[in-house]
Amino acid sequence: MNRSPHFDRRGFLKKSTLATLTGLLGTRIAFADRMPAGYLPLVLEPNPMLNKHKDMTVLNDKPWNVEAPAHLLDDPVTPADKMFIRNNGLIPESIDVANWKLTINGESVKAPKTYSLSELKKKFKTHTYQLVLECAGNGRSGYAPQTAGNQWTDGAVSCAEWTGVRLKDILADVGLKDDAVYIGYYGKDLHVSQDPTKPVISRGVPIKKALEDETLVAWAMNGQDIPLAHGHPLRLVVGGWPASTSGKWLHTIAVRNKVHDGAKMTGKSYKVPINPVPPGVDPPEDQFKIIESMPVKSLITFPKTGATVNLGQVIPLRGHAWAGDRAVKAMQVSYDFGATWQTCKLQPPKNRLAWQHWTLDLKLPQKGYYELWARAVDDAGVSQPMVMPQWNPEGYCNNACHRIAVKVA
Repeated sequence: MNRSPHFDRRGFLKKSTLATLTGLLGTRIAFADRMPAGYLPLVLEPNPMLNKHKDMTVLNDKPWNVEAPAHLLDDPVTPADKMFIRNNGLIPESIDVANWKLTINGESVKAPKTYSLSELKKKFKTHTYQLVLECAGNGRSGYAPQTAGNQWTDGAVSCAEWTGVRLKDILADVGLKDDAVYIGYYGKDLHVSQDPTKPVISRGVPIKKALEDETLVAWAMNGQDIPLAHGHPLRLVVGGWPASTSGKWLHTIAVRNKVHDGAKMTGKSYKVPINPVPPGVDPPEDQFKIIESMPVKSLITFPKTGATVNLGQVIPLRGHAWAGDRAVKAMQVSYDFGATWQTCKLQPPKNRLAWQHWTLDLKLPQKGYYELWARAVDDAGVSQPMVMPQWNPEGYCNNACHRIAVKVA
């Protein structure tokens, strides 16, 4: 449920608001007259869990970090209740949509400019794209030795349908200087300490990526207002790169004449070693590079791991594959630990930077326990590794083959 600007802690107890709430809930609030002044009912707390699927996995609740088991990602377009949540800070307590502004500033704009939401919608052409967002730490739990951070398995990825305006159209309206090299976003999320002076996250992308057609300033997801947990009312959406570049609760974009230096852009955050390192080795900071396009990867979304089938039964395997800025050109499945591979039917993406759906009717040759491994190959010929890829100290970009277990009875 999206929170209206009327539902904030300072002004909740209004008769008109209570009437609206009754309509939203489908019933009256019992003993509403006894609620403490300024109290916000739980149904309106800024808690994204209210809309999560019951089988989602919560890794952390301050800030919220939630992922989907692979079988929940079977939908061609990821619904909100099955979409992973990766927050670095706390969700804003009050969202005033009517007065929300987007400011474009920075060293490399000719003059700063500010737009209201209604101005963005009226002034620029609206576009809709399906875009893959994947946490850079997706798959972190598969690294050995284990690295610090949320131990994501395979479900910190989604492909929702985003609607908004192209960032490049906004930047053209503002006017850029010739020295523009990067953009950085700023959102209204709060530091977990609730200290408003402490930065949470402010990342960005090179200007070339910012000016791609699919880089959106979005206000809708899957045809509805973006859910609060995913950045309502305005989010920068950058497909194919770490989802941390897609800033939530967006209020400012700075156009920089240097690599953006906001929170989580410095140090080793969202970076990998420039050169391969042995497992367990953590090089100095100057030997790291920023993660850009995410690596080729795939999921088996049906059947659910642990399934039992009868001998001779055809298993209708299916899933998704994606490859950052690239496209997937081939998809394969193995049932004999990589000794042989079966070629899957692979669909083209809905649009650039969307994932691609694949299917395979598979019949297993004898009774017993099997592991089904999925492997995608991108249009540059790069394939997923069968097991753990090159280790890195932050646990990023694990694109090893997804696998599920099945039994033939």
